[in-house]
Amino acid sequence: MTNHFAHVVRGSGPGLLLAHGGGGSVEGNFGSILDDLARTHTVVGPDYPGSGATPRSTEPLDLDAVADELVSIAVDAGLERFAILGYSLGTGVAVRAATRHPDRVTGLILTAGFTKPDNRLLLAVDIWRELLGGDRKLLAKFLTFAATGEKHLNALTPSELEAAIEGLAGFIPDGSPEHVGLVASVDTRAELAGISVPTLVIATTLDGLAPPVHSRELAAGIPGAELVEIEAGHGIGTEARDEWLGVIQKFLTGSVDR
Repeated sequence: MTNHFAHVVRGSGPGLLLAHGGGGSVEGNFGSILDDLARTHTVVGPDYPGSGATPRSTEPLDLDAVADELVSIAVDAGLERFAILGYSLGTGVAVRAATRHPDRVTGLILTAGFTKPDNRLLLAVDIWRELLGGDRKLLAKFLTFAATGEKHLNALTPSELEAAIEGLAGFIPDGSPEHVGLVASVDTRAELAGISVPTLVIATTLDGLAPPVHSRELAAGIPGAELVEIEAGHGIGTEARDEWLGVIQKFLTGSVDR
């Protein structure tokens, strides 16, 4: 695969590669912090097949191939070395990219991620996959129920909740079936001990889709990894945007001289 993924390149400065979540996109997962990140970094954000302007894949996605493609896009955009900010499924992509391209990756920021789906996440993926074939609004209701932090969800008015569900139903990318298939296949447990770059793991403590136990496993498996816990559901970019951006910026500033 060579640069089949549509992507954005924003800002200037040290390199930062974005790896978005399954059923997400660069804009959908990082849109709330993209402008701020681009003030200090050259941010490269590729959309997986079937997200954004990237054509949908005709075959199942492979973690090695997706990781290689993201690295290739960053290099072609002029970044020799770069940190990777991974979100959800993107944490698996980021870890695999660091494993396969250790000469390129300078640091990892792993948000709301996992090493391997447990039964809870596999059940969610199965429901997600089945609902993709039918009622998109019902799928949006399920994802809102599973992923949104209780505090944020219960603070919404009935009209705000309805608008959020309608918005999510309209956003669901065409490539979601392949994305959730990739989620189900991820297993990075064996490679964590070999990662030697500075790593920040961000746990979303109110997350029903990727609960904090997953992030704690990631942090425990990567030598020297720092773990930060943020009170938010899976949609951290909406629920705790400022706190998320703050810990990312602090890590990126501190890791330059490491």
